[in-house]
Amino acid sequence: MFENEIIIVGGGLSGLTAAYLLARQGKSVLVIEKKAYPFHRVCGEYVSNEVKDFLIREDLFPYAYDPPHIDQFRLSAVNGMHADFPLDLGGFGISRYVLDYHFYQKCLENGVRFLQKTQVTDIQYVAEKRHFLVQTDDGTSLPAAFVLGAYGKRSKIDKKLNRSFIQKRSPYVGIKYHVAIEGMDDRTVALHNYKGGYLGVNKVENGQFNLCYLGSREQLKTAGSIGAMEERYLYENPHIRELFENAHFLWERPEVINEISFATKRPVENQILMLGDAAGMITPLCGNGMAIAIHTAKLVADAFQENQRLEEIQEAYQKNWNRYFQGRLKLGRQIQQLFGAPLVSSLAVNLLKRSAYVSRLLIRQTHGTPIQ
Repeated sequence: MFENEIIIVGGGLSGLTAAYLLARQGKSVLVIEKKAYPFHRVCGEYVSNEVKDFLIREDLFPYAYDPPHIDQFRLSAVNGMHADFPLDLGGFGISRYVLDYHFYQKCLENGVRFLQKTQVTDIQYVAEKRHFLVQTDDGTSLPAAFVLGAYGKRSKIDKKLNRSFIQKRSPYVGIKYHVAIEGMDDRTVALHNYKGGYLGVNKVENGQFNLCYLGSREQLKTAGSIGAMEERYLYENPHIRELFENAHFLWERPEVINEISFATKRPVENQILMLGDAAGMITPLCGNGMAIAIHTAKLVADAFQENQRLEEIQEAYQKNWNRYFQGRLKLGRQIQQLFGAPLVSSLAVNLLKRSAYVSRLLIRQTHGTPIQ
């Protein structure tokens, strides 16, 4: 038996949830994270209630932070035309800064070990010995019986593994602020289109609001700076202009991530079980990436609970991942094509505004169902 029966590369929501669940099964788990907790991540910070009961059952729900309940959705087109819908399932708002740290503390309580401020440089599967070797940036080589990839949207590891999506450059950048906004509706998650992208805003803990948008790398290059890009492109939508003009920005500078890819990925690659965004990323337009990350961790823990051999675990996890997420992520990519352009976004908002059936069907499809 290896000291590290399971190594999890990446300590975001999927990695931390998986570590917690697997440790409670009695397994030896090591999480390798390139940063040190707590820290901010570029993220929409809205969690669908599809995972709420699960978090409560597993003693993971962050009651101490009193996350605001969100049950309304506003969608606006580039020209500012908007539609409001109820969120039947709803969700809650909470920052990654506190939620990841909360999960991290729960992991420590259950015996999970961590290597922080450590970058994984390579993962190799040694077939004849049926184990993995995980290389880190300090020259260490760590053996493990199983490796889970939970390192997020894009990583140098993807290049080492020669994953197909990494060969293509992505036109997107993600940018996030925390702000204070007087009079802002704290029960609504809003998504505002602008030419080339879209911006989401919702309340998180401590009276703050998360303001996060998917932007264009080309627009940023043309404008010359983030601020200039926002004024030149985002302000075309009057809702976004109003947000920026009325918001008190709480950070000196935003969090930024480059090369966000929504390309198709696979939940098992190079014998590694991929979780969260490493397995496939849903478009921000559909939200719920945080809930999906948590759900993938639950699926992989179930696979370990029911099987022992690597091949059996891979088969069980891949089967259930495809069942729950393959169609959902595909739908997200299709929906994304309806937005980010003036005419098409206006037509889409107008359709949803006029048809309660279509709007509720769309929200139900993108929100998922409560996990068991």
